[in-house]
Amino acid sequence: MHDAKEGRANAFSTLFRLLVAGVVAGVLVAFIALPGIGSAGLTARDAATNFQNMESELKTSKPSAQTKVFDANGKQFATFFDKYREPIRLDQVAPIMKTAIVDIEDSRFYEHGALDLKGTIRALAKNVESEQTQGGSTLTQQYVKNLLVDNAKTDAEYREVTAPTVGRKLRELSYALDLEKKMTKDEILQGYLNIAYFGAGAYGIEAASRRYFSKPAKDLNLEQAALLAGVTQNPAAFDPIRNGKDARKRRDIVLYRMAELKHITKAQADAAAAKPIELNRTDPAGGCETSDAPYFCEYVKFDVLNILSDGKYWSLKDKERQDVFNKLNRGGYTIRTTLDRKAQKAVDRALRNYVAPGSTRVGAESMVEPGTGHVKAIGLSKRYGAKKGRTTLNLAADWAHGGGGGVSAGSTFKIFTLIAALDQGIPVSTSMPAGAQTTVTGLTDCKGNGTGVFSPRNSDPAEKGAYNLKTGTWHSVNTFYAHLEKRVGLCESVKMAQKFGMKRADGRPFLEVPSQVLGTNEVDMVHLAAAYAGIAARGKYCAPVSVTEVIDGDGKKVKLPKPDCRQVVDQPVADKVNEIMQGVLTVGTARGGGIGRPAAGKTGTCEAHTCALFAGHTPNMAAAVAYWDPRGPVRYPVNVFGADQPLSIWRQSMQNALSGRPAPPFARSLEDFGDTSTVPDVRGMSVGAAMAAIRAADLQGRIVPQPVPSDLPKGKVVNTSPGANAEVPPGSTVMIFMSSGRKQGVRGRPGQNGNWPWPF
Repeated sequence: MHDAKEGRANAFSTLFRLLVAGVVAGVLVAFIALPGIGSAGLTARDAATNFQNMESELKTSKPSAQTKVFDANGKQFATFFDKYREPIRLDQVAPIMKTAIVDIEDSRFYEHGALDLKGTIRALAKNVESEQTQGGSTLTQQYVKNLLVDNAKTDAEYREVTAPTVGRKLRELSYALDLEKKMTKDEILQGYLNIAYFGAGAYGIEAASRRYFSKPAKDLNLEQAALLAGVTQNPAAFDPIRNGKDARKRRDIVLYRMAELKHITKAQADAAAAKPIELNRTDPAGGCETSDAPYFCEYVKFDVLNILSDGKYWSLKDKERQDVFNKLNRGGYTIRTTLDRKAQKAVDRALRNYVAPGSTRVGAESMVEPGTGHVKAIGLSKRYGAKKGRTTLNLAADWAHGGGGGVSAGSTFKIFTLIAALDQGIPVSTSMPAGAQTTVTGLTDCKGNGTGVFSPRNSDPAEKGAYNLKTGTWHSVNTFYAHLEKRVGLCESVKMAQKFGMKRADGRPFLEVPSQVLGTNEVDMVHLAAAYAGIAARGKYCAPVSVTEVIDGDGKKVKLPKPDCRQVVDQPVADKVNEIMQGVLTVGTARGGGIGRPAAGKTGTCEAHTCALFAGHTPNMAAAVAYWDPRGPVRYPVNVFGADQPLSIWRQSMQNALSGRPAPPFARSLEDFGDTSTVPDVRGMSVGAAMAAIRAADLQGRIVPQPVPSDLPKGKVVNTSPGANAEVPPGSTVMIFMSSGRKQGVRGRPGQNGNWPWPF
């Protein structure tokens, strides 16, 4: 009884589907071939008229493609995409792959137009006989549907282009008819192979081949081609990674379809079907998290977003910014950058040698090339990522490049007041009293507003007395620079910093307060390094540049902003600043921190030791390093000086980044800046040699008649007054003390400044 009912039900179902097939086939014929014949009925005639009046020109952009980012030497280091796709030409696809996809999807592809009436009716008839449906869409129609889906920007647009309606199918057919007129069959097949979804996040045949087999599509063999050709019917169901059993069954269907069409032999199909699926996966990796230079990648990303929005990215609304971001992910751009892999590795290694990646404290560094502004490296001690102990904030950069609020500049900012002083003609030898603490009044900002009382103190109470532009810089004397800022003018100091590209990292207006000379404005390491690169380039400042070329998916160059380079101060001024700054590494706060080649720099220690910095340069590279606790510097001070971790990081990274490169000297200033002369160290020399060295330093030597007790041989120089390395006006007299050759009778020892305490 049960079998009889089931048989009647199956018979009824078959009859119903047969009727539906006839109606659908008739309507399709009416739409395409007989739009004006009355026998098709009024409804069919109206539908045919509507079909003929439909817009037939398909207006879509190219399928989304990966954006690839390259370093200065042309090596790729980052990829951006929201769909893993690598477009290729049809001649870059293995012939067996082209055969497999055509055989299983549209075997009469090269014989029919946009609509395959014979194939459609055959599919309908087979669907009558089977519970499993067979599609009747041609490859051209499938290509159209994929284009429409790929171009859908919103959920509503996606629902519209995938809706199971007759209207949607008719629109696809209309577009397909138009494409068949404009494109060759090979062009359509190439387009389809580049846009079809092959599961596991792989769009297009090249991406699929690399995703599943880690090889290009030109190298696919028979069983691999059959597997991929089978996936496209239902990428979720036939994903060979997640559903290998069903994927293999589908692969074998493709193999025997190819044999049925005589494109391979039955023996070839049997042999291939006997093999298990063998995958060699490559997981698609994109974005900065997968880059080996993630923080540089982040900086480039925001520069490109700004380029693609004509410099307006941060002024756009949220949706508009998302559209620009989509362009980056889908546009298939080729981006060439200034990244120097050697410098980047040197930065990363030095940062993590001195600051543990898991520490709550962080080290940040950037390197910039003088004369071009090309950013060569950006790094953090912390690993990049969203996991615990990592960060996605580009703390070496400003907020506009994915960074935070920056870090106090500390005494690295004193250099801009020094430059302003020399630019105004204030002599290097200018001496000003600098007590352990001082009070300065009468300063006004750039609007003429008074700024009240400024009462800085020195970090070391022993730093007191008279200092000049050299010694005040070498020893980073706060109270001296407070008086120098008043002499120069607060506004002039601020403007000089801004001429060298300095700005607050958080994007807010610059604080025009007296304490700016001590670095109270928060800055980022990229712009600080670029400023020092401007000093290294003899006063020619160039704004930071990370992108040198952007080529779109059609091979056209995208217009880039013009390089922003300008001569900020005259070369002799910058040359004198470089000369003074070299002393910081030899006799100043960073003494002993040299790198084996001409170099200059400045330490920076933030108020209450909340952070520490070092910025320095050679004629061909500049770098800035900061060390702080991003949880809150005031609450979590680091209690170190700029000559500690920051100098150590800078020193190691610069040595490694510049190894093997030329070591040019700084240019010497030929102008008279009212300079001082440095007393040479002549201890242990003979009288003649000592006098010659002193005269060479533009000083006068005078021998003290009375020898002094010393363990040095008789007649050798014991000491001088002023002592070695003291800065004095040119032409000054240096007293030379000779050894008596006897130890006994030594009366005391030299004072702190190297001078002998008793009078002669």
